[in-house]
Amino acid sequence: MDPIVDENELPDQDFPSLPKRLLLVFVSPGKLNGYLAENPKWLTALLAAVVLIGISVAFLPVDLFLEAQRQAALEAGRDFPEMPERMLAVMRYAFPIGAVISTFVITVVFAGFYTLVFAFVLGDEGRFKQYLAVLAHSTFIAAAFTLLATPLRVSTGDVQFTLNLASFLFFLPDGYLLNVFRALDLTQIWSTLVFAQGVHTIDPRRSFGSAAAILLTILLGISLIAARFM
Repeated sequence: MDPIVDENELPDQDFPSLPKRLLLVFVSPGKLNGYLAENPKWLTALLAAVVLIGISVAFLPVDLFLEAQRQAALEAGRDFPEMPERMLAVMRYAFPIGAVISTFVITVVFAGFYTLVFAFVLGDEGRFKQYLAVLAHSTFIAAAFTLLATPLRVSTGDVQFTLNLASFLFFLPDGYLLNVFRALDLTQIWSTLVFAQGVHTIDPRRSFGSAAAILLTILLGISLIAARFM
């Protein structure tokens, strides 16, 4: 039985609830991706992820964002203007809202990109909605750990604090290479591997190893670009 045909979607009474799905993404992603391949529900999972992102940003003092921007301006040899109190009040709401909207849009865009790569370029038998469902649920992993890392960001004063590969390579000199490892967040790698397992589940002809290699290469490429701006 082909798992990607609409007629074979699981009835709602057999489909796990959102809390159970969000638990499965951590403890049994293979089982979860089996559900999502047949019934690709994505909206509530993505909303849960973006809400966590919004909350984590809302807990960060605006001063931390301004200090990061001030330091970047000074390093670039530019002056950083003082922000009026009214502008600071607007930013307290604008930053969380912007984080929610941008995360939602980026997830949908990347689902389209992955559909282009796997379904159109590589010939996998997957649909946009299936890739979006798996990506939305895997995004919850990074979102949850972003919220957990918020107290550390506040205590260290570093809004960009993440658990990344550079944390284990402290012996490397500061520079572009170390920035590449800083951009490789461990929870993002975890999310990528869960998504790779979903790509395999959607079309079993695509092995997990092949999907993981493709997706990690894309993630590395993004990190190489991001490191230029760090």
